[in-house]
Amino acid sequence: MEKSHRLYLVYLSLMFALVLAVVPLPAVVKLFRPDWPLLVLFYWSLALPFRVSIGTAFVTGFLLDVLVGTVLGVNALAYSVIIYFCSAHHLKIRNFSILQQSLVIALFLAFYHYFIFWLSHFLTGVVFTMAYLWPVVTGAAVWPWIFWLLRRIRRQFKIH
Repeated sequence: MEKSHRLYLVYLSLMFALVLAVVPLPAVVKLFRPDWPLLVLFYWSLALPFRVSIGTAFVTGFLLDVLVGTVLGVNALAYSVIIYFCSAHHLKIRNFSILQQSLVIALFLAFYHYFIFWLSHFLTGVVFTMAYLWPVVTGAAVWPWIFWLLRRIRRQFKIH
């Protein structure tokens, strides 16, 4: 199988992450839901920065906007900005230990949530609460497992 044909696994993992982002959960658990599509985008933009970058992030964010029902383009813009910085510094971030990567991912996630809050506040008048940042904590906590799983898939199927 050619390398280009294996790239479908990247998009399949992004689709699975989008499904995880819209699965109905109880209200208490929903507060802690990690940003699955963004975490998967982080991995693929670190592993394959020339194949998964700003365009993929924009399309994924736009699909999330459609699925969740938010203002169109909010997540698309935020994903594009975050993945731009992640791709620009992918060589540095890849050399960090998994714990350091989790901290960097937490910073990116915090920036993402503040950016989304700022856009939402500007467009709809949303009020900020500290519970808005729980996905940052859970995202940083699940990053090692996401990294391990997607790296295993990438190596097993030789995605380059």
